[in-house]
Amino acid sequence: MSIRPKNPERTDDLLVTQLSHWLTRQLGNDELRRNVEAIGTSELAPGGREAVNELLAELATAVPGERAQLEVLVREAVETLVYGD
Repeated sequence: MSIRPKNPERTDDLLVTQLSHWLTRQLGNDELRRNVEAIGTSELAPGGREAVNELLAELATAVPGERAQLEVLVREAVETLVYGD
């Protein structure tokens, strides 16, 4: 399944969509990590890249079903991507 739609969207918009799906429990930790890695962070502003990379590092070591600390990082990443750093 491709994460990128046929019409090009901004990387930050794609990431916010994935993070929002996780927040509403439509995605699990592993699926979120895979989707975010597939989208990538190279096109993000430095603050957004840092927030998403920090989240990816936590997702890589998270226990399946773990959400508490991840939820804080996901919300911070969304805020950074939407409003800037």
